[in-house]
Amino acid sequence: MTDAAEVRALTQELLAAHPPATTDRTDFLRARFDAGLAWVHYPAGLGGLGAPRSLQAVVDAELAAAGAPDNDPRRIGIGLGMAAPTILRFGTDEQKQSLLRPLWVGEEVWCQLFSEPGAGSDLAALGTRAVRDGDDWVVDGQKVWTSSAHVARWAILIARTDPGLPKHQGITYFVCDMTDPGVEVRPLRQITGEAEFNEVFLTGVRIPDSRRLGPVGEGWKVAQTTLMNERVSIGGSRIPREGGMIGPVARTWRERPELRTHDLHQRLLDLWVEAEVARLAGERLRQQLVAGQPGPEGSGMKLAFARLNQEISGLEVELRGEEGLLYDDWTMRRPELVDFTGRDAGYRYLRSKGNSIEGGTSEVLLNIVAERVLGLPSEPRSDKDIAWKDLAR
Repeated sequence: MTDAAEVRALTQELLAAHPPATTDRTDFLRARFDAGLAWVHYPAGLGGLGAPRSLQAVVDAELAAAGAPDNDPRRIGIGLGMAAPTILRFGTDEQKQSLLRPLWVGEEVWCQLFSEPGAGSDLAALGTRAVRDGDDWVVDGQKVWTSSAHVARWAILIARTDPGLPKHQGITYFVCDMTDPGVEVRPLRQITGEAEFNEVFLTGVRIPDSRRLGPVGEGWKVAQTTLMNERVSIGGSRIPREGGMIGPVARTWRERPELRTHDLHQRLLDLWVEAEVARLAGERLRQQLVAGQPGPEGSGMKLAFARLNQEISGLEVELRGEEGLLYDDWTMRRPELVDFTGRDAGYRYLRSKGNSIEGGTSEVLLNIVAERVLGLPSEPRSDKDIAWKDLAR
């Protein structure tokens, strides 16, 4: 299906059969998925129509005009932006059928068990072990910086299955049930006062081999799909003009003329233009995705996202003067969604500090852009061919 009129007609059929005003929210979302209007570029039977990705905008516009509910994408962003594309590419038919529908509807939240205390920027150095025991894998280790682990039902997990191979090999990718015995989630309180992140301890967790994604030992290859989609979802999300961090600053500038100075005006103009360029570049990146899988360009978008957020939020604090030093609430809480722009200027300033760390540090992403976009020589890596078990730790 490649015709906007056909997609529009299907959307109207969905609305006629399930009027948003009288249909339960979850029931409507399930019906939307079954009609192939969840993500139209996915295959038929998996929430899609096998249609061009660009036609999703037609569906979204029709549903928004009818007041239809969405699936609260900020709450389930890890599932939508990272787990789903990986399951679609590497999952078995059974995995796709059982996992994608509740993921998209929002009935099941997902988290990501990748980073470890000793394997953050150098993720391939991870030490969490998975040992085969019959039809199961027994997993032991610790993961850290896990967003939404405290509300998640499922996790995408990479673990080392063969320590005798070099670090990028001998890794296998799993789907972990966060309710299984041996999974312990502990909050990590942040500079913002809340505990959006967690550390996760895995002790004798048994994962059936049927929940493995991709071949044994090919987990690093599978994880690249996850990571590239993560960077696109963080840095290339669709926003309107003056969306994101630049919006609150622009509103304050217009509404509070007494705060203006010539220097702040020049800096705001520069950042406004950069934010708009980044927004339009994100639109172009999404159009490129129509042709296939995300590439290293997503790393550039994520780099720009982090830098702009930190510079814009710093400008906002300066613009507000003494008001910018205020902070609304240090109460320890465990939010259900990640909100980069929520609350007040102080929150935005502090929360943006994490943008250059999460989803790939800016230093690592600069290397990716240098090597895979600009074609520059890669940095020497002395540990590339050494067995993981022989690496100095």
